Amino acid sequence: MSLDNKVLVSILTPSYNAEKYLAHTLESVIAQTFQAWELLVVDDCSPDNSNALIESYVAKDSRIKLVRLTENSGAAVARNKAIELARGRYIAFLDSDDRWLPSKLEKQIRFMQDNDVAFSYTAYEKRDGQGNACGVVGVPSRVSYTDLLKVCSIGCLTAMYDTAKLGKVYMPLIRKRQDLGLWLRILKQIPYAYGVNEVLAQYQVRSDSISADKRVAAKYTWRLYRDIEKLCLVRAGYYFSHYAFNGFLRTKLPGLARRLGILNDCRRG
Repeated sequence: MSLDNKVLVSILTPSYNAEKYLAHTLESVIAQTFQAWELLVVDDCSPDNSNALIESYVAKDSRIKLVRLTENSGAAVARNKAIELARGRYIAFLDSDDRWLPSKLEKQIRFMQDNDVAFSYTAYEKRDGQGNACGVVGVPSRVSYTDLLKVCSIGCLTAMYDTAKLGKVYMPLIRKRQDLGLWLRILKQIPYAYGVNEVLAQYQVRSDSISADKRVAAKYTWRLYRDIEKLCLVRAGYYFSHYAFNGFLRTKLPGLARRLGILNDCRRG
């Protein structure tokens, strides 16, 4: 099946103090082999020079749009504002310090069109502060709602959903784990999300992404289970124990995690 190049993709990028990385992010979108896109960059009241940088790109490419929030509100509000304004059939997510490989949109949209998929994700590579590769995250061929409660296999920088099949689905308004909250909302509508197990994106590992942040992430994961998903204490405890154990294996014992199917090998884009 030939790729429908007339279908518009809306790319959503929340931005806060992203001046250091943002140019690389924007250039990775401009370099896409699939060119029918709009990029909505929502600035969350950045005090740095991010806006001037974004405006310089807006002046050069009409597909790039800058949206300014009036007060600092967090990534969930920024992403939801972009979803509200999005005109594309497909909605894709790319944070302001991450990058896509040039064929990302083309391969992922082709996969979705050829297989009648409403929600998809891909494998990705991790990069350190010096731009060096420091790991690859493969993905399973499909995941369900309960799969994601146990371990989130969908990197936000790789996710894409089809509004023609799902409508516009918004993120829960929590400071962290709102992306997982959105994936869970979508998977209440459909049985599975489907993965392209090929590296098509690069995730920027920040120097502050250490164990302290993992504790915060665990706190917000628990809140997501209880306050957003309304899981009873027993079910929340069951899924949280899987989340914590799987996270430990993925981080500390990746070889064992691969043998158990918690980590997946993948091919390069």
